[in-house]
Amino acid sequence: MKIKSAEYAGTFVTVESLPQEDIPEVAIVGRSNVGKSSMINRAMNRKHLAKSSSTPGKTRTINMYLINKSFYLVDLPGYGYARAAKTERARWGRMIESYLKRREQLRGVILLVDIRHEPSSDDLLMKGWLEDNQIPYMVVATKSDKISRGRRKNHLEIIQKTLALPAELEIILFSADNGDGVETLLESISEAVAHQATEESPKEV
Repeated sequence: MKIKSAEYAGTFVTVESLPQEDIPEVAIVGRSNVGKSSMINRAMNRKHLAKSSSTPGKTRTINMYLINKSFYLVDLPGYGYARAAKTERARWGRMIESYLKRREQLRGVILLVDIRHEPSSDDLLMKGWLEDNQIPYMVVATKSDKISRGRRKNHLEIIQKTLALPAELEIILFSADNGDGVETLLESISEAVAHQATEESPKEV
């Protein structure tokens, strides 16, 4: 997939306020500070499409980006930010769950994990929730440039084992700094967008 256009489409505080067009969506989930904004900017080849911050937990809304005028990338609030108030974390959780469960335009989810660290209990819960609700997903290990090539296999094996991923699911290595994995990620997004919802199971591939 070639990125011909990428536009900021809006920030939304509730699922009910999201656009109602019948345009496919691919959502991005992950822990706070896992590099969602950096991934969006690098993959879409736009330096300032998504605003990144060194402060975890800053994204508390749903941010949408219209890509190639044919599908939306949907940046959901980061989870697992311990310093946020308990009530605020609960609100983010409800927002994420509501979107994933109710959004008929959803075609797939990009689950981001930091290759340097073992997936958290929140990551494991998210992966399990996606499977339980039959939502197609891909796993992207960000910040791959921070780990030497010789050590990456070991880190990937830890992620695979901790998340109990299916053997056929290949983790995508990604670096916003050097561009590793951009083509593979775009290909996977393109495949997700191409999947058409069925009447019986709107989110099942």
